Amino acid sequence: MTSAGYDLAAEQAVIGAALLAPHLMADLAAVLTPGDFGRPAHRVLWEAMCAMHAAGTPTDPITVTAHLADTGDLGRMGGAPYLHTLTAEVPAAGNAAHYADIVADLAKRRKVAGLGAQLAQLATTGDDPAELLAAGRALLDGAQAPGGWPALIPLGQARHLPPFPAELLPGWLGDHVHAVAEFTQTPPDLPGSLALACLSTAAGGRAEIEVRGSWREPANLYTVVVLPPGSRKSAVFAAMVAPILAAEKALIEQTAPAIIEAELAAKVAGKAAERAAITAASADASGRDALIAEAAAAAMNADAITVPAKPRLVADDVTSEMAASLLAEQGGRLAVLSPEGGIFATIAGRYSGTPNLEVFLKGHAGDLMRVDRRSRQAEHVDKPALTMGLAVQPEILRDIAGMPGFRGLGLLARILFALPENTVGRRKIGADPIPTQVAEQYHAALTALILSLAEWTDPAVLVLTPDANELVLDIERQVEPRLAAGGAWAHIVDWGSKYTGAVVRIAGLLHLAEHLRDGWGKPINADTLTRAAAIGDYYAAHALAAFDDMGADTATRNARHLLAWIERTTTSAFTKREAFRATQTAQIKTMTDLEPALAVLETHGYLRQLDPPAPKRAGGRPPSPSYLVHPDVHRPAATVHPITARRAS
Repeated sequence: MTSAGYDLAAEQAVIGAALLAPHLMADLAAVLTPGDFGRPAHRVLWEAMCAMHAAGTPTDPITVTAHLADTGDLGRMGGAPYLHTLTAEVPAAGNAAHYADIVADLAKRRKVAGLGAQLAQLATTGDDPAELLAAGRALLDGAQAPGGWPALIPLGQARHLPPFPAELLPGWLGDHVHAVAEFTQTPPDLPGSLALACLSTAAGGRAEIEVRGSWREPANLYTVVVLPPGSRKSAVFAAMVAPILAAEKALIEQTAPAIIEAELAAKVAGKAAERAAITAASADASGRDALIAEAAAAAMNADAITVPAKPRLVADDVTSEMAASLLAEQGGRLAVLSPEGGIFATIAGRYSGTPNLEVFLKGHAGDLMRVDRRSRQAEHVDKPALTMGLAVQPEILRDIAGMPGFRGLGLLARILFALPENTVGRRKIGADPIPTQVAEQYHAALTALILSLAEWTDPAVLVLTPDANELVLDIERQVEPRLAAGGAWAHIVDWGSKYTGAVVRIAGLLHLAEHLRDGWGKPINADTLTRAAAIGDYYAAHALAAFDDMGADTATRNARHLLAWIERTTTSAFTKREAFRATQTAQIKTMTDLEPALAVLETHGYLRQLDPPAPKRAGGRPPSPSYLVHPDVHRPAATVHPITARRAS
């Protein structure tokens, strides 16, 4: 170690090893930055080699010599002979990591010495002691970052989200979710969230959970999964929704005779009322009053005959008005299940020009709703139960945040969001199909649940065991501080205020799925509530990410997209041109669109740009700027969800 605080031999050895074995550059560049070298010439040389590595150019002695000659830096290095000296002085290229550790350790020691001087200088100022301590902590945090990197500044909530915990579902349901995810090579979040929406379709309006006192939660949910185009959403919907459509067909066949009989009775009664009215109108004054009374009775009899509506469980892309009409027609029960998110634009007034959220607000809460029927007088739906299970593209998620009333009136607060990791580009070819037994069991179980509850007019009331109710109280105690000003959920207090109710609804659906034919006669136990709370933890993490994404600007969203590529490919260095080719989307159409995203990642400490390369002498296209990736990007901390963690403890 020299008096300058660096080890010349170690620096020469690590650079020489990289020259002799260019394949070592990826690991060495992740450990050492140009600033870690004590000798100025080594800093310039290492920066040039890192830039070459990021551009995919080998760092052998001949190529590096030519590069330095092109940039005019060869003389500053001591010429080509010095590069020969570096390679000749390497004891063993295989020990490069050891040499790098020596260089990095000495760099840290120089940094500590400099830090001491900075702290001593701070102490001589007249600043407030608290501010001095804060400044000192900031300096220490920076000094502790690996390789001279600054500490990472979190880029929102969208990274490292937990996968859907399908293992918490009843066996017949969880098995099908896993099988569908495997066969379609989609994240389990999509079939998992759809599974809950399918349970909600079966039980919505037919069951409600009594928590305590007058607090009751209906057993219906709104779930929205966010995935880009080409994610096989339609295939997953087909596999998950098929039993509902089959059950709907069976119900139509069952009610067909009753519908035909009622239509015929209504037609006969109507004709009888017409004849009675004609007879009364043509009668003389002496007998007219009695005939009028008979005609009135006949008319009332005809009007009293109700023709049952053809059963309908699922709608797709419906208007708000049509959804309200169908809810009234179907006794207040309906599901909107779609692999697209066009319904949001419809709700926002795509056709009418006026947003109409009432049916979707009241349909979730179960509040009394007045519906103007097209063929009859207005009707009241006492307890509407609407289910929503959608898969939307990321652009739609961002659009709905700005749609009038969606946030302010509380529609977004009612949605359980899922933002799974995109598997496109990493899917297994020739994945195993859904096992026949698994598919048949799922079909039979869901159909049984639908048909067993189809005839219920008043909802069954599910109660909690005392232990389950205590768990609900525990969730309330943990959630409440999060909603306070400055709390973790303060910025999504509208969503967080409905969190406990959502967990209770999930528990009710899990309970019914476990007791397909007699769930209404059994209380919801603590185990079911615990599993529902764990699923609630999953949706809480994804809700934070969803609202964070909806509120983010374009540069931040594109930065997350770029960061996802870096994490997925585990790249430690890249050029701007490489990043653009890999992340080009509808939002990143040009290299210029990528620049703000790169700047965001640099500001947050994820990237470090090497010195801009010099243009080629012959007038060709200049080399693309190169970036190094913070080593901690590929060492993510494990995510622990606080509510589940505290409950487990």
